[in-house]
Amino acid sequence: MAPRIQLEKAAWRWVETVKPEEIGQEHIELAYRVNLPACKRGACRRNCKGNPNCLVGIGEQAWLGEIDENAFHNIDDPNSERRDKNTFVGLTNLGATCYVNTFLQVWFHNLELRRTLYQCHNSRAQEHNIESDYEPQSICEHLQYLFALLQNSNRKYIDPSGLVKALGLDTGQQQDAQEFSKLFLSLLEDTLSKQKNPNLQNVIQRQFCGQFSYVTVCNQCGRSSALPSRFYELELNIQGHKNLTECVTEFLKEEKLDGDNRYFCESCQSKQNATRRIKLHNLPPTLNLQLMRFVFDRQTGHKKKLNTFISFPEQLDMAPFLEGKQDQKCVYELSAVLIHRGISAYSGHYIAHVKDARTGDWYKFNDEEIEKMEGKKLQLGTEEDIAETVKSQTRKPKCSKGYHCSRNAYMLVYKVQEEESSDASRASVEVPAFLQRLVDQDNHKFEEWCNEMADMRKQSVDKGKAKHEEVKELYELLPTKDGEPYEFIPLEWLKKWLDDSTATKEIDNSLFLCSHGKLHPDKVGDSKRISLQAAQLLYERYGGGPRLDDSSLCSECVGQRCRVLRLKNQLNEDYKEVTNMVKRTLSGEGYWVGKASLRSWRQLAMEQLEEDEHETKHSNGQTNGQGPHINSSKEFSSELSDGKEDDMKTFNEDIVCTHGGLSILETERKLVSSEVWTKLRAYFPKAPQFTENQQPCQQCLTLEQEEKDNEAVSKMMALDQKNQLLNLFHEKNRPTLTKWPQGTDVLYIVPLFFVDEWRKFIRRPTKSSPVSNVGNTLLLCPHGGFMFTYDSLISGDAQHSALAQRMGGNQ
Repeated sequence: MAPRIQLEKAAWRWVETVKPEEIGQEHIELAYRVNLPACKRGACRRNCKGNPNCLVGIGEQAWLGEIDENAFHNIDDPNSERRDKNTFVGLTNLGATCYVNTFLQVWFHNLELRRTLYQCHNSRAQEHNIESDYEPQSICEHLQYLFALLQNSNRKYIDPSGLVKALGLDTGQQQDAQEFSKLFLSLLEDTLSKQKNPNLQNVIQRQFCGQFSYVTVCNQCGRSSALPSRFYELELNIQGHKNLTECVTEFLKEEKLDGDNRYFCESCQSKQNATRRIKLHNLPPTLNLQLMRFVFDRQTGHKKKLNTFISFPEQLDMAPFLEGKQDQKCVYELSAVLIHRGISAYSGHYIAHVKDARTGDWYKFNDEEIEKMEGKKLQLGTEEDIAETVKSQTRKPKCSKGYHCSRNAYMLVYKVQEEESSDASRASVEVPAFLQRLVDQDNHKFEEWCNEMADMRKQSVDKGKAKHEEVKELYELLPTKDGEPYEFIPLEWLKKWLDDSTATKEIDNSLFLCSHGKLHPDKVGDSKRISLQAAQLLYERYGGGPRLDDSSLCSECVGQRCRVLRLKNQLNEDYKEVTNMVKRTLSGEGYWVGKASLRSWRQLAMEQLEEDEHETKHSNGQTNGQGPHINSSKEFSSELSDGKEDDMKTFNEDIVCTHGGLSILETERKLVSSEVWTKLRAYFPKAPQFTENQQPCQQCLTLEQEEKDNEAVSKMMALDQKNQLLNLFHEKNRPTLTKWPQGTDVLYIVPLFFVDEWRKFIRRPTKSSPVSNVGNTLLLCPHGGFMFTYDSLISGDAQHSALAQRMGGNQ
């Protein structure tokens, strides 16, 4: 289909040969493009807005084929939030809390710690009313509830915000993960120490606490001193090392104390050179090894991450590093690896690989997402691949069987190897009844939410299917056939009806009406012509109006547009003809035309035609009023009197007086022939008309005569006053205080302003008003006295006053 502008031009091409009085129904239908051929599907890339019969590309493509029911809603399947069978529960990342989530998952999989936490006394949970939400208070209560949910919740992941808030952590700022681990275990140890049950008071020590001593030997006397200490994790330097054994060896290696760092020996009673080393005595069941990846850079003054590859075994024998106590279990199995992905110490992402103590399967915990590793094996390869590229990229070393290599692991958790036991209770932890009741309450809320979401999905799908059937049914009925009744519907309404993302409102045609209450010709491009049957169904279902059928084609608007377009085409020829006709000698009856109007009539005509073309345009649902050419004659005359020819809006307004009659100024008007006036009148049908015999405005003539009479009186008055005060007028022979005229006893003072105004009147009596008052109040102070002193009058400071004598003689 041709572009919209071409369609609009084609719709009015007939006006070149048809006069307004010759317009028939076929011309009206051409203007409204009723008979344009409808576009076929696939023929148009987009909808033809200039063609009211084009019903392609308005949004119907999405409805006419088969539709997946998921397209009818934007609600995710609530079951996607449900915990998968035989897997664990994730934790929501609250912004920058992934480091917290990794430790919580590691501690949850410590069965002894979980079992102990469940045994802690919790009167608040035990007495909780099931009708309200449970809100833990202490750290222990939060961990109890969180672990119970991690164990038996139906949710795919849970929100740890209660615990995070209780810890006072900033969810938007990533903390030091290694520091957090120390502080949290210390806080948990302090909390459990207050339990009444003695078996619970030292569970942190039993699980995580080992013993070593700092042993110092004096080089002078050989005296050995030991300082015992407890540890909850071993902090191992990784810089310059390739495997875990090297890191532990360096941790225990001998250190020389000399120079400023010499040791004060109690036996020698003086500072001596010495050696110091750490001796491991007892190891805990759970051995936490911190790989010190985040170190302080002295050059930059900030922390940096060491992206060094470190190899570590799945089975770790600590016997070579232990002092004495050979009966102690020293073989450990890897149970968790905590990973930091990223090259910066201040950003990145934390995940945890944890081994299920019950099944031996490895799982990757990544906040809400949990992935089970295949074949009961730890797989770190993907973590190393995803890590950001570092400047000094090093190749991953080959790992022996039973070993793993990582440049992102920052904490390793080993558990002491246990003998095979037939006691199944050691590998399982039951949630206490009082906590299970709270978990059941949360599961019930989750199921209610799932049902609610499922109902909403079903309602949306049912509504979408009904709309699908409606559209398929109605779209086939939309095209109108030749000779059948039809109606016009707004294009935008049809698009919104076919757009399922917006609610369908009632049909509103009010913006499409012309000043005659019918369909405006210019709105055809924004509407579509549909069959009466389809329109009837749409109005029944959605309501609205006013309805625009085939009787709504406005013949008056078409006639007006025809007249305007014809005049536009004729304007240049008429202008040349009028210019020549005005130069000819007038014969027969004439008409008065303003000279200013005659000079600019072509421009005024073009503006008037534009106004007429726009006159019936719709604005905010209200029909337009008259054009600007109906301004009152008072407005015209006032504009003309200001000499603003450019502001003239209507032809011939420049010879209309303030009373609406013919101006008395003959120099501003010209007589033209009836032929000229007829042509001008075609462009300005509402212009003021004055025939040659039209008398000028009698009121203006009367006022003019009165003005002439008043001017004569003013001239006589001015001449008389000038003759009486000739010296004052010419500023001659003026008296002064230092030189009084002879025979004068009294001098009078008047304002200079009065003298200036009086002189203006004398010089131009017809342009200025007579002075009626001397106005000596200007010379008075606020208290009513004369504001000038005698000295100021002598010195000339009194610039606002003048001296005068009695009238007569010397003024």
